[in-house]
Amino acid sequence: MDMRLELVPLPSTDVDRSKAFYVDGVGFTLDHDVEPGNGMRVVQLTPPGSACSIVIGVGISDPHAAPVLNLHLVVGDVDAARRELIGNGVEVSDVHDMGGGIRYAYFSDPDGNSWALQQISV
Repeated sequence: MDMRLELVPLPSTDVDRSKAFYVDGVGFTLDHDVEPGNGMRVVQLTPPGSACSIVIGVGISDPHAAPVLNLHLVVGDVDAARRELIGNGVEVSDVHDMGGGIRYAYFSDPDGNSWALQQISV
């Protein structure tokens, strides 16, 4: 049996602000921004090169739920990814070398959902 993780819902208190952060700041692709009815709004975004997307919106998850922590974006060059995000106005931590060829940098969205840029060099 195959099990593929394809969609991660994230809490958002301001859908338009979150959408702008992920599209303009982080560079995610906007897949959908639809309002199917009953006051619901679905905004699906995908990181470049990823098979897994995130979804924010009204009626998707509790906007006051605890943030989702430590989602990983695997990159080939954490320094370059960090520079690009900073150039887009995203606050990103310094790069942390964990040893063994593993390096991280961290950032959070406006609702406190946190992300790790991970580079693994073998």
